[in-house]
Amino acid sequence: MSELINKTAIRKNFQWQLLTTVSALALLGAAYGTSQARADDDSDRPTVWIELGGQLSRLNDAEEAFSPSLMDGRSTQFSPFPNFEKMPQTSIDEAGSISFQPENSDWVFSAAIRYGRAISKTHVRQQTSPQAFISYRSGNRYAKYPSAEKFADTATLATEHHLIVDFQAGKDVGLGMFGKDSSSIFSLGLRFAQFGANSNIALKSNPDWHFDYKYFSGKNIPLGGTYHTNAATLLASRSFHGIGPSLSWNASAPFMGNGQNSEIALDWGLNAAFLFGRQRANVHYQTTGAYHTAKYNGPHYTKRHTTSHLSTDIPRSRTVMVPNVGGFAGLSFRYANAKVSFGYRADLFFGAMDGGIDKRKSENVGFYGPFANVSVGIGG
Repeated sequence: MSELINKTAIRKNFQWQLLTTVSALALLGAAYGTSQARADDDSDRPTVWIELGGQLSRLNDAEEAFSPSLMDGRSTQFSPFPNFEKMPQTSIDEAGSISFQPENSDWVFSAAIRYGRAISKTHVRQQTSPQAFISYRSGNRYAKYPSAEKFADTATLATEHHLIVDFQAGKDVGLGMFGKDSSSIFSLGLRFAQFGANSNIALKSNPDWHFDYKYFSGKNIPLGGTYHTNAATLLASRSFHGIGPSLSWNASAPFMGNGQNSEIALDWGLNAAFLFGRQRANVHYQTTGAYHTAKYNGPHYTKRHTTSHLSTDIPRSRTVMVPNVGGFAGLSFRYANAKVSFGYRADLFFGAMDGGIDKRKSENVGFYGPFANVSVGIGG
């Protein structure tokens, strides 16, 4: 009986050992297979991605309106001058980047550049059309035509350019948290930004033209007219150059496709930086006022009197720290070693530019709008 019990125990131990061994081999095989598949995936993954694209950016560039006191007498029937003194509203930015991820590594090294420029040109003239003065003498009709008219003339030429360069090193810490083949990359790096804006504004105004009269032979005879001619010009050049540390988070989560030949993914990201740099503004403006009086000495004519003249140069320079925040969201379509991305991106730089005239006035600079990129992967 004891011998039978021992044989039964031995048989059970053998079965348990066999089951344990088979399970262990199965686990090892699965682990090896997963590791081998991951290695195969890594071997197929491109090590270098080159990306080119563009963005239609809505610009958030502001400057103090040029409205010298000399122009305060402008006729109320005309729109104010500052209504037409606008910086460029949109620009088409060009962007490019290159990233490198070594084989069997979660580290990603990248460099990116974005450049854009825009121009705005405006010429608006508002004026009246005064009628001729009609008189009758000895049965004859006489017409005295106006020598001037009320007007307000605004001419502006404004340009803007911006350059942003990034160097970053990041690590994919996603570990599949957003699903298979997803990524979540945190990066540290350096951001360089350069902004520039130029303004050329010319204002002219005749605010109060009217006929003057001379009493002669019992009648009012119109003279050439009395009026002012006011003129003002502004030339301004503004810039910012800064560099500083940056932090970004870029993530991608596929939600459609087989992950090998093609897939569609949701992409998003956030970025922040602190830029230390120099802010400059060089402003020159000039105003001239003149008064034209009507005279009568045989022929009708007017005489010009200069009533005021001012010319001012104001250079400013200041060291500033500019916080920068931004983000994007979009979709990407990937097929083999190529990718097309669409989305919306925004970047805002707080207090980057000096938009003042007589004194410093801190203004934000922003770029936001839709973008499209095409990427090609090589290596692997």
